Amino acid sequence: MKILFKKEIHTPEHLEDEMKIPSLMEDIEKTRIALHIAYAGFDNATDPDMIDCYIYEINALLKRYSHLSKLTS
Repeated sequence: MKILFKKEIHTPEHLEDEMKIPSLMEDIEKTRIALHIAYAGFDNATDPDMIDCYIYEINALLKRYSHLSKLTS
């Protein structure tokens, strides 16, 4: 098992960026991108199990997108 360590100096600004809570608009954009990827996967799926997986993923993402959209209004 290989373990890699990275030597990096942590400044307060760097830690603040890592701990930043994503904004609502960032969440909506990430969900939109994930939905686009899920639709692409569904379009290319041939295995029935994978088709079911993409259907569940798309439905979950649509519900998330709907919920986030309601929060903006």
